[in-house]
Amino acid sequence: MNRLLVSVLVLFCLSWNAGAVSSGQQVPKKPNIIFLMTDDQATYSLGCYGNRDVRTPNIDCLAKDGIMFRRHYDSTAICMASRATVVTGMYEYKHGCNFGHGALMAQHWQQSYPIRLRQAGYMTGFAGKIGFEVKASGKAKARLPQGDFDMWGAGPGQTHYETAKNKSMAQYARDYPHSSRSYGAFGRDFIQSAAKAGRPFCLSISFKAPHKPDQPDPKFDQVYAGKRFAKPANYGREKGEHFSEQSRQGRQYERFVSWGYQDRYDQAMAIYHQLVYAVDVAVGMIRKAVEEAGVADNTVIIFTSDNGFMCGSHGYGSKVLPYEESSRVPLIVLDPRHPNMGKQLQCSALTGNIDIAPTILALAGLSPGKHMDGRSLLTLCDDPGASIHNHVSLINVWGPKEVYSLGVVTREYKYIWWPYTSGAYRATEELYDMVNDPLELTNLASSSTSTAALQKLRKTYDRAVAAWKQEAVDYHNYKPYGDAFDRSTPWTP
Repeated sequence: MNRLLVSVLVLFCLSWNAGAVSSGQQVPKKPNIIFLMTDDQATYSLGCYGNRDVRTPNIDCLAKDGIMFRRHYDSTAICMASRATVVTGMYEYKHGCNFGHGALMAQHWQQSYPIRLRQAGYMTGFAGKIGFEVKASGKAKARLPQGDFDMWGAGPGQTHYETAKNKSMAQYARDYPHSSRSYGAFGRDFIQSAAKAGRPFCLSISFKAPHKPDQPDPKFDQVYAGKRFAKPANYGREKGEHFSEQSRQGRQYERFVSWGYQDRYDQAMAIYHQLVYAVDVAVGMIRKAVEEAGVADNTVIIFTSDNGFMCGSHGYGSKVLPYEESSRVPLIVLDPRHPNMGKQLQCSALTGNIDIAPTILALAGLSPGKHMDGRSLLTLCDDPGASIHNHVSLINVWGPKEVYSLGVVTREYKYIWWPYTSGAYRATEELYDMVNDPLELTNLASSSTSTAALQKLRKTYDRAVAAWKQEAVDYHNYKPYGDAFDRSTPWTP
């Protein structure tokens, strides 16, 4: 009798569940996710961010269809560390990966969004400049994580603009000799394969463009031929005289001259924007592929850059520095399932590259993990007026030690500490009003009218230093910089 009763109950439950499914209570379908990241792209390279001199129709359309973020920062403004932060959701001192420091250790890679999504059943693909290698242990040889993806089109180091020189992309070289459009073709093929297989997918593409050395796609030579570009209001050396002496010691200061921003501005910017234009074409290819595969209604697209670029602002070239043109970058999120899409909304909340991995995991229904410093951007898609951070840290421990710096940016202010004190150098602090002075033209650190703001930002900064001391990895030489950035302790390397 007991067995009969159990059988009847099982049949009843199965019948009830079947009725629930048939009445529309189905398990939600996992969204597809496309993550697109450029290299060295500043916000002023896009029409949607206010530049009337450029043509970026596909990315502008992405912003129109989705949500555009105005205060998005890369916590480290250099590619290797930034890319490791993107996949792990952690600040550099917690993942321990950067030039001159070391590879990304396997324990962090195993918690990254590409690995976790594949474990959750996603078909995963990666193409372009991955920017870091993975190391299993201190003695093991670092490697590219090629075997951790279902489809691979990435390469080592900086990769190449010539598609034929990228081994994993050679099959696209004849039709797409320049790498930017080849990645669009890779994305198209990956999307088609995943759609045919009926699997949710996560596609990550990291464009080389517009990273130097310049090699734009000749197909688009006429787009900016003879074009004159308006210079930003903070252009030129006279607009950077209030910056710290330490900031002038890295290559980013010299490159204002050697890379042509001083006397060949229009030519330099035409090449830069032509490289971005090719990325825009590739974005169009990918969006078209999503439509043709019939998955557009369930595919989330995230677009950003690994760091910005100075391009002559304040008399600097390159990146690395914690200033706006170098550390603040585009961020666009399109989730076609969300009711706030298509309203041309813009979000001014403080966000960072630490938020990318938590967002992608949340989209897939996965928890981010307590080790991550970022927060899901989905909260801001629900309410663009909300807040997920009271500050984002801005880090540089690469290059000449004079240029090492730590900063914190809040919704209202940015504070930067330059600790190098050797010789004639003295530790320097900078404070900028990001509401009234977004071009960072006035250092308020010595202003008597900004004493309260300075004291508040110092406390925020000190908390960031305390977090560094407590949480930095004990390898790759990150622990000592907790003391170096301590305002109460002079640092003489």
